Amino acid sequence: MGNFTKYLGATLGWSFGGPIGGIIGFVLGSFIDGFSSDDLRQEETYGRTRTTRDPRMATQPGDFEISLLILAAVVIKADGKVDKRELSYVRRHFNQMYGATRANHAFKLFNGIIKNNNISTRQVCLQIRQNMTHASRLQLIHFLFGIAKADDFVSELEVNMIHKIAGYLSISNYDFESIKAMFYSGVNNAYKILEIEKSASDAEVKKAYRKLVKKHHPDKLQHLGKEHLKGAEEKFRQIQKAYEDIQKERGL
Repeated sequence: MGNFTKYLGATLGWSFGGPIGGIIGFVLGSFIDGFSSDDLRQEETYGRTRTTRDPRMATQPGDFEISLLILAAVVIKADGKVDKRELSYVRRHFNQMYGATRANHAFKLFNGIIKNNNISTRQVCLQIRQNMTHASRLQLIHFLFGIAKADDFVSELEVNMIHKIAGYLSISNYDFESIKAMFYSGVNNAYKILEIEKSASDAEVKKAYRKLVKKHHPDKLQHLGKEHLKGAEEKFRQIQKAYEDIQKERGL
């Protein structure tokens, strides 16, 4: 248990308090009796002495990681069942980002979160919104759609839940539809990704592309660590592909 709690100490930042901290407390309580918030604070102190934290950044890699796990659990349970393929997607994604050891700790925490039936999605999202940059919140939504698509079918219940989360995170409907369209094929979806209508002029298409490049550029997530840049780069490539598909369709 010691290594697991030290992992938590090393990853928790602003997420230690508030509703997210309460969820972590629930998970720890299910693992070990008598584990108090003082114990967790000690582990957090241990973790902070071992990690470099930039005081200019409200969000640290661990904060994003915990937020991602909690919202992933909410989406996975949105259709009333826990699909093994979706669980595998989360485990595989964390393995790719963090390596086997850290991913195993994260998945242990994730399994505990899945069992918590009292998560207030709104309160969790409000805490995330107060502490996380807009670019980081966009990346969370992109990851959640990836989970929903892991079983090759995005149910209406999952889409509705991600839309609700996006609203709580102050993600506009344009941004939501843009990210959603990245998980569907077709030229019409290319226009949705660029947040424009098919009737847009060539100049408007180019302007929309430049705006999206600026909004979703991977450099905006540098503070989360290199492990999170792969997902940002994939989203960036989808925006570029959408622009190229429209150019090809129009013969530009």
